[in-house]
Amino acid sequence: MNRCTRQVAAVFALLLAVLLVNTARVQLVPGPSLRDNPADLRDDIARWSLPRGDIVVDGRPVTGSRDTGRRLRYERTYTDGALYAPVTGYASQRYGTSLVENLQDGILAGSDPLLSPLPLLDGLGSRRRPGGRVVTTIRDAAQRAAFEGLDGRRGAVAAIEPATGRILALVSSPSYDPSAFSGAGEAAAGAWTRLNGAADRPLLNRAIRQTYPPGSAFKIVTAAAALESGVVEDVDAPTLTPHPYLLPGTATVLPDAAEGCENASLSYAVRWSCNTVMARLGARVGLADMVGTAVAFGFNDTGLRIPAAVARSNFDTDMSPDQVALSSIGQFNTTATPLQMAMVASAVASGGTLRRPYLVETATRADGDPVAHYGPGAGRQAVSAATAARLRELMVRAVEDGTGGRAAIPGAVVGGKTGTAQHGVGNAGTPYAWFISWARAEDAPQPQVAVAVVVEDATGDRAEISGGGSAAPIARAVMEAVLSG
Repeated sequence: MNRCTRQVAAVFALLLAVLLVNTARVQLVPGPSLRDNPADLRDDIARWSLPRGDIVVDGRPVTGSRDTGRRLRYERTYTDGALYAPVTGYASQRYGTSLVENLQDGILAGSDPLLSPLPLLDGLGSRRRPGGRVVTTIRDAAQRAAFEGLDGRRGAVAAIEPATGRILALVSSPSYDPSAFSGAGEAAAGAWTRLNGAADRPLLNRAIRQTYPPGSAFKIVTAAAALESGVVEDVDAPTLTPHPYLLPGTATVLPDAAEGCENASLSYAVRWSCNTVMARLGARVGLADMVGTAVAFGFNDTGLRIPAAVARSNFDTDMSPDQVALSSIGQFNTTATPLQMAMVASAVASGGTLRRPYLVETATRADGDPVAHYGPGAGRQAVSAATAARLRELMVRAVEDGTGGRAAIPGAVVGGKTGTAQHGVGNAGTPYAWFISWARAEDAPQPQVAVAVVVEDATGDRAEISGGGSAAPIARAVMEAVLSG
C-alpha cells in the first residue's frame, strides 16, 4: 500500500471514528430529550398505524378503529360509548388511555409479547402484530338496565356474580362518549376541555373512584358484627334499646325516621332501618370487632384492583364510643364506593365468602387464541356461613315486608337494604339514596347477582328516599336482567 492510499485510509478511519463518537454522544446526551420532544411523532405514528384490538362485551365488540388517512392513521371508535365508558375507559391519540384501555394497552395495541407465537424471538422483526382482544365480564342487559335506570342522574351501579366475583355491570352517570376526544385534532381538545370543566364531572367513574357515606346500607355490616361477636344471638329478640337514645358519653339524641324502634329486635331494625337500635348495637360490639368486620368485607383496602384501581372505602380505626355508634349506621367518617357495597351484598349472598371482583375475563390474539385467562380469584370468609344465612333472612324480610318492597321480583327470592346518606352543610343536602341487594331465581341453588345502587340527586321527600323509591327500582331492573339472561 503506497503512502497516498494509507493517508486516504487514515482520513476515512478518522471520519468513521468521529461519526461513531458523535452517534454515541447524541444517544447519551441529547438523546433522551429528543425522544421526549413532543414534536417527535415516530412512536405515535407507529402506535396508531394499525387498528387497535377490541374490547368485548357478551361476545360483541364495543370498540373499533377508523381509518382517518392521516399520519396517526387509525382512530379509536366506540359503540354505545357513554354506556360502556366506565368499563372501557378511553384511548385517545392526544390524552392517552384509561381503565381497560390503559391496563390492557399492550394487548390492544399489539405490543404485548404474549401475542407473539414465539415470545423469545419477539422484537427481532420489525413488523407490528395486530392488536389482541380483551373479553370483559360485563353482561350487556344488566349494563343497559343500570344505565337506563339512572337516566342521566348523578350516581352509579355495580353488580357482581357472588359465586365468582365477575362484575356484571359497572355504570357511572352522567357518562361521556370516549369517541369525542379519541383523535388528536382541535375537536378532541375542545371536547376534553368541556368534559373536564363540566360541573357534573362525567369523566369521574363514580362506581369505583367515588366514595360516599353509605348511610343505612351499612347496617348490614353492623348486623354481621353483632351476630359474629355474639352481641345478638336471636334476631327476633328485643334489643333493650331506649328511646330516645343518647350517643355514648354525650348529650346528643339520635333520631329515628322509622316508628316502633324502641326496644326493637335486630330483624325489625334492619327491616325498617332503625338508627337507634343499630347505633347501640355497634357501640356494644365495640371498635375492635366493628373494624374487624368492616375490614373482612373489604373496607380499608388500599390495594383493590379489578384490574383498575378502586378507591379505598373507609371505616375509621380510632374512634370514641359515640363515633363508633354513628359509624355503625354509615355516618361519621364511614365512606364506601358502590363497588364496595356490592361486595357486601355479594358476600352475604354467597354464604359469607367474599370473592375478589374482576372485570376482565380473558385476553386473546386477533384470531381468538387465548393468551391470558384472569378468572375467579380465591375467596376469603367475610363472615361465617351461619351469620350469612341469618343476614340473608333479614334482607329478604326487608324486601317482603319493609323498606325494600320496590325491589321485589315475582318468581325470585330477593334480599335488600335501603339507605340514605346525609351530606352538605348541616346535612341540609338532599340525602343520597342507596340500595344494596341480591337475587336468585326460585329454582336456582344460589343467588346469581348482587347489586349496589347510589343516586346522588334522588327526588322525593326523605321518607320516600329511605323507602327505596329512587334506588331500589334500578336494582330490581338490573337483577331482573341478570335472572332473565
